[in-house]
Amino acid sequence: MSASPSAASPAPRVDLSGFFRFIPLSLVRFTLPSSPMKKLSLLAAALAALALPLSSFGQAAAAPAAPKTLTIGVVAKSESNAVFQAARRGAEAAAADFSKKLNMTIKIDWRTPNDEDAQKQAENIEQLVLSGANGIAVSCSDANKVTDAINRAVSNGVPVVTFDSDAPQSKRFAIYGTDDVTCGTQIMDELGKEMGGKGVVAILAGNQNAPNLQTRAKAVRDEAAKKFPDIKILDTYYHKETPQDAAAKVEQVMLANPQITGWAMIGGWPLFTANALKWKPGTVKCVAVDALRPELAYIEDGHVNLLLAQQCYQWGYQSVTLLVDKIVNHKQPDKAFVPSPLIPVTKDNLEEYRKQLDVWMPKS
Repeated sequence: MSASPSAASPAPRVDLSGFFRFIPLSLVRFTLPSSPMKKLSLLAAALAALALPLSSFGQAAAAPAAPKTLTIGVVAKSESNAVFQAARRGAEAAAADFSKKLNMTIKIDWRTPNDEDAQKQAENIEQLVLSGANGIAVSCSDANKVTDAINRAVSNGVPVVTFDSDAPQSKRFAIYGTDDVTCGTQIMDELGKEMGGKGVVAILAGNQNAPNLQTRAKAVRDEAAKKFPDIKILDTYYHKETPQDAAAKVEQVMLANPQITGWAMIGGWPLFTANALKWKPGTVKCVAVDALRPELAYIEDGHVNLLLAQQCYQWGYQSVTLLVDKIVNHKQPDKAFVPSPLIPVTKDNLEEYRKQLDVWMPKS
């Protein structure tokens, strides 16, 4: 039992000077009663009224509780590109896994244009915000056209991550994807070895407005200039990112430039269609990015020497992981860039890679 305070002990003093500094003097009016007892009663009542706000002064507001249902919007570049179908499967798998783990419902709202259209992507981001999405993942066809939409989403309390292709000047909190400088450098290193350090190379580069592809193409050219003085880069060729358009571009360039002895494909677009490469296997060396099922046939028949597999399934899975961690746990990575390593695929490890692919993307 605690001892009662001595009657002789002085009453504790309460310093309110800091509090009253924030109150305009014009609002302060005191009229004290003449009776000393009434004065004390009034002072006690005033202190009691001030006790609650003073006790909470300076305390941080508690983080809001995470909702029991989450909607994650995913805006990839295009429905027609198979790598983004892999990303969709990864996002849906992550949603299912975290729904079970966290005992909540997580839904994927897939809002991807049929073909690449940055303006449509921006509109889809805005529609997701209006529809109440809790977070958004986007692969940017043109960073300049989607940055404002991303920033408006974040300003409205909707966190955004990018995957594969970034909008670096936006307010997104993370980017998950390939290190594009490393990717372009690795393509040229491998191709230069296959070509014995000499020959003529063409670069197949997809959408010329995509910042990730611009970076890869530049890294190919820089590496060739740095390490392979006897290899000439003929040009960089852009095209609509569909298998048919990419295959047509390769055929057109080869007919016009039969001296080409190597292709640096910074995306695997033409390899998603059969018989896209018309040269005799071995006569033209080729290194390409991506390694989904249709592309593996070109390794088997010798038209392609090496594929650098982007972990497209993980684009979706890890984007959802980052968003759930941000929304539910109020955490984000220490660095904005979260790298996804490339996986080299050759005839030597083809069957092993196929088994991994079956785990990521079970055959329907």
